[in-house]
Amino acid sequence: MDASTAAATESLLLPPPLQTAERPPHWYAVYTSPRHEKQVREHLGHRCVECFLPLFRSIHRWKNGCKAQVELPLFPGYLFVNIPRSERVRVLDVPGVLSFVGPKGEPAQLPDVEIEILRSGLHLQRFEPHHGLAIGQRVRINAGPLQGLEGVLVRNANGLRVVITVDLIQQSVAVELDAGAVEPL
Repeated sequence: MDASTAAATESLLLPPPLQTAERPPHWYAVYTSPRHEKQVREHLGHRCVECFLPLFRSIHRWKNGCKAQVELPLFPGYLFVNIPRSERVRVLDVPGVLSFVGPKGEPAQLPDVEIEILRSGLHLQRFEPHHGLAIGQRVRINAGPLQGLEGVLVRNANGLRVVITVDLIQQSVAVELDAGAVEPL
């Protein structure tokens, strides 16, 4: 047996190289203990896990009459993490994390574009949680940093609002927009 035949035979006997390529990260919604969203975000930061906790500002009045501006989660009980699916245990081990959002506890991917639109547009518009969807017309935002998102049109005394729902976690937020920034579906 010559040297080239021996090398070819030896390569057949060796195990195939291990797959070291990691799958790319995706955004997932995480369900947290009530009022633990900020602590979970802090723990995830210590573990070098990219996360996104959208906040809004609200005036809170205590029983003694004192008022203060506070930052509260836009989606109470939820935050978003950007991880490869194989690293979900790193997130589940964080105190205050209850589960991933998805069927039977399996993480369901969120569209990356939705999270990026929220991240880039949150500081440019006035957001607040909207707990009950009013009966209204479905619209698409056609201008501004939230362009491409769809929601339900709601009118109130303060002006025009669009309610945007993140279907996976069944949570909604209301955003104030100009009438020209929406189009009917």
